[in-house]
Amino acid sequence: MKINKNLTISEVSEFSGVAGSALRFYEKKGLIHSTRTSGNQRRYHSSMLRRIALIQVAQSVGFTLEEIILELESLPMNKTPTKRDWERVAKKWQADLEDKMKRMQFLKDNLAGCVGCGCLSMKQCQLLKPNDFVQKQGIWHPKVNQ
Repeated sequence: MKINKNLTISEVSEFSGVAGSALRFYEKKGLIHSTRTSGNQRRYHSSMLRRIALIQVAQSVGFTLEEIILELESLPMNKTPTKRDWERVAKKWQADLEDKMKRMQFLKDNLAGCVGCGCLSMKQCQLLKPNDFVQKQGIWHPKVNQ
């Protein structure tokens, strides 16, 4: 199906499966862009559909909106990004995904022990204490790497 270059918010919502309120939120955050008609209605370039799809996929694998914003700032706003543009984003995100997977694997491997340790204390938890075995192993942990 051929998609018109300028889409209403309803059309973008229908094609992307993203609610209009989320689209307005994305626009407010600078993730997507629209122009306005003389009647002040939003019109989205069809290239926004790819950006929205990328936002949805990135969020589904654990990227924060801030991380997504940083990468999308490097892509052209009102035209379809080139293959080179996408490759640059993919290369950066591949490294980030490797890091996230390493952290998730560490948590997976240690979660049962953490839940079963019985300390129930932020002061005693071996996963949360700064300068503990986790940090010495060079493994990411939110409290260790702040």
